[in-house]
This record gives sequence, C-alpha cells and structure tokens, in this order.
Amino acid sequence: MKSVSHIKCPNCGEFNTDRDNCETCDALISHKKKEETRATKVKEKEMAIAIEQFEKLNLADRLRKHPFFLVKILGWALQSVWIVLNIIGGLIAWFVAMVAAG
Repeated sequence: MKSVSHIKCPNCGEFNTDRDNCETCDALISHKKKEETRATKVKEKEMAIAIEQFEKLNLADRLRKHPFFLVKILGWALQSVWIVLNIIGGLIAWFVAMVAAG
C-alpha cells in the first residue's frame, strides 16, 4: 500500500499531494529534494575549499602529495635541500653577527 503525502507550501499555503514542487507557485516543497540540494551545495563548497588549499601549496608540497612515487621522492628531496640551505644561511648569519659583535 502506497502512502500519500500532503505537504503545505511555505510560500503560498496551498496543500499539495505527492509532489516535489507546489502546483500554484512552483516552489520546492519536497524534503528529500531540499536535502539533496543542500548536500550538493555543501559538497561544492568543500570542493572549492579543498581546491583553494591545494592551490596555496608551494611546489615541494605539491610534489610530495603527488600519487606517483618518483615525484614524491623528488618533492621530499627538494624540501630537504631547501631546509639544509636555510640552516646554512642561518649559521652564516649567526657567524657574521658574532664576528661583528667582537
């Protein structure tokens, strides 16, 4: 036995039977359809946020997240070289400051 749903339109107040949209004002009244549209909007928003975060990554981070393992290794090597160069630069700056201080 099929159940019949009677839904009152929030816009015009008309009662509708087994419909997704109102007969008079064509407003969306189906709860399932509303949930589907909300879910798709949330998915689209999450995808936009994920794409934005991915675009903010620098080259080494993007390489380290690549699915191909050789590219991942290149990303890790690039990151390691960058860290070592920063350490060397910091040590040189420290040494120059110590020499200048006397």
